[in-house]
Amino acid sequence: MEKHVWKWMFVSFLSIVLVLSACSSPSSDSGSSKEGEDKPVATTSDKPLAPLKEPATVVVAEDGSASGAGFYIAKEKGYFEEYGVKVKFVSFGNSDEMLPAVAAGEVDVAGGISSASFFNSIAQGIDIRMIADKGHNIKGDSYFSFVIRKDLQDEIKSYEDFKGKKVAVSTKNAVDDYIYQKMLEHAGLTRDDVEFVLMSDFGNMMSSMGTKTVDAALQIEPLITKGTDENIHVRFGDATDFAPKAQIAMVLGSPKFMDERREVAKRFMAAYLRGVRDYNDAFVKDKGNKQEIIEIMTKHTAVKDPKVWENVAVTGLNPNGEMFVDNIKEQYEFYKENGAIKGDLDIDKVVDLSLVKEVVDIIGKYE
Repeated sequence: MEKHVWKWMFVSFLSIVLVLSACSSPSSDSGSSKEGEDKPVATTSDKPLAPLKEPATVVVAEDGSASGAGFYIAKEKGYFEEYGVKVKFVSFGNSDEMLPAVAAGEVDVAGGISSASFFNSIAQGIDIRMIADKGHNIKGDSYFSFVIRKDLQDEIKSYEDFKGKKVAVSTKNAVDDYIYQKMLEHAGLTRDDVEFVLMSDFGNMMSSMGTKTVDAALQIEPLITKGTDENIHVRFGDATDFAPKAQIAMVLGSPKFMDERREVAKRFMAAYLRGVRDYNDAFVKDKGNKQEIIEIMTKHTAVKDPKVWENVAVTGLNPNGEMFVDNIKEQYEFYKENGAIKGDLDIDKVVDLSLVKEVVDIIGKYE
């Protein structure tokens, strides 16, 4: 793939979740405006999660992020339709308009990534809820981890050997920076011991490795695999060595969706979790129809080569929707200690796992 395609792929990989710059107007690929959102919701029977009598539309801000797998799979396999839910995907450039749209109920569901910018938006009055997992590293197979130049394999044997080296990281005061900090603590190093190189473009990280202007990088899939195949870098350890429960991305819900449209939200979440379970069956348990899931991922994401999906480390998605809430709090405190947070925020009031708990009680727990 061309370099600019890889750059675009990363932006959509974390997508809306980066919440860092100016935003464009939303566009949609399917569906229509919300139907009956202010009317009582009727179902076809009294059974738990029976289909809605009249279809209801749920607007989802998602534009090709691999961590949106649960949405894509549920859509393609008819899980949303089964519950009488229509999904309308819209895309935003970033948070400047997306987050207020979620808070206002114009968008029901979106994705967010841990960053000082994200938390500041909430602290300054943007009312949204973190309602389910949308991205974490799978132990021993992180999709977001460190790589080192291939020619430095004999020189860098442990994280302690990062001392004096130039390490590229894509953000400051966001989850990348947090993971970098956890690596330093694990290695017994300080920020003065290692040269932090801020490099927002992951494709440029790979190029810089090739020209030997950086020694290591906190890289993301599928560029980890691509750079390894091209003999530019090698994977170094795993991010779960030092950050085993890092919450990278979260599903966000609007208060209106969670409260006023609860019956619709329950059915949406049930379909989403069923999609995530199919994803886990395919990529984690290596069972089920993996090729079908890969076809869905190639259709909806920027990674169009099925062979890539066979080889890369994939985003971790919890099949019961659970998040590492304590880690969300830890990351918030990290940004606050860095002076990047303006105002105070009670994370317990922002995280709302009531919907996933209610739905898992109905559809059963995935083991």
